[in-house]
Amino acid sequence: MSLSGFTRLFPLWAILLSLVAYLFPGVFTPMKSAIIPLLVVIMFGMGMTLTFRDFSNVLKKPRLLWTGVLLQYTIMPLAAFLVAKAMGLSSALTIGMVLVGCAPGGTASNVVCYLARGNVALSVSLTMLSTLVAFAMMPALTWLYVGKMVPVPIIDMLIDVLKIVIVPVLLGATLNTLLGKYMRRIRPVFPLVSVLAIVVIIAIIVALNHGRIGDLGTPLIIAIMLHNAIGLVVGYWVPRAMGMDRVTSRTLAIEVGMQNSGLAVALALKYFSAAAALPGAIFSIWHNLSGSLLASRWGAQRG
Repeated sequence: MSLSGFTRLFPLWAILLSLVAYLFPGVFTPMKSAIIPLLVVIMFGMGMTLTFRDFSNVLKKPRLLWTGVLLQYTIMPLAAFLVAKAMGLSSALTIGMVLVGCAPGGTASNVVCYLARGNVALSVSLTMLSTLVAFAMMPALTWLYVGKMVPVPIIDMLIDVLKIVIVPVLLGATLNTLLGKYMRRIRPVFPLVSVLAIVVIIAIIVALNHGRIGDLGTPLIIAIMLHNAIGLVVGYWVPRAMGMDRVTSRTLAIEVGMQNSGLAVALALKYFSAAAALPGAIFSIWHNLSGSLLASRWGAQRG
């Protein structure tokens, strides 16, 4: 099987390894500390496909950035609240859904965007910007929908984004800018490395949430899938209706539909209850699986 053929089967590997992780969680739970190093490797590989001109082109189009942030903080919180009510979820689960909806974009969105052949520079820039404004948006939106202000550890979040996303991407972009012609032979390997790394990350997340998965009810599963789907669909078609090209629209869809669900879990546990953390924990599994399906489909298309 060719490298590209293996990469296109990304969803299959993700599902198979997730099943293994669910059946044998003890194999993957000790690997929890490997998640961040694996993400750093992926981000560095993404940077190796970029140059500083790519980021310069994004910064010249602030409309794109603010469209993404606006979609992020309008569609996802509202969809979370409405879906939770429509599915008749308990107050604790509704709070958890809203926390996921109010969260900024997550690191996984950058990986999926890369594998889906989206605008990686735009994706990384959107993750940074949505995290920057989360200090104001997340407490305000949580209060609006749930009636309680939730402090957001913005400094810690920004440090994590810098360490895990910005620095590795910029290092890769620097190498590519300076030594691009020498990197052509090894560049095709980076998508394969990214697929292997994100599949392992998904398996670790499944293993870590093994106990919670058994507590799931059908309404919550449907609610999480609907919430993610609404973000992806609206996040794609609103930009298309605004006249944006397919690559940009895919990028915005991925950024809108994939959340920093780990933050939602942490805040739910700290300020609410273990039940409120359940939607975030399961969303972290589901959005990686749905993202892998999109990446496989869109990554095989041209333009």
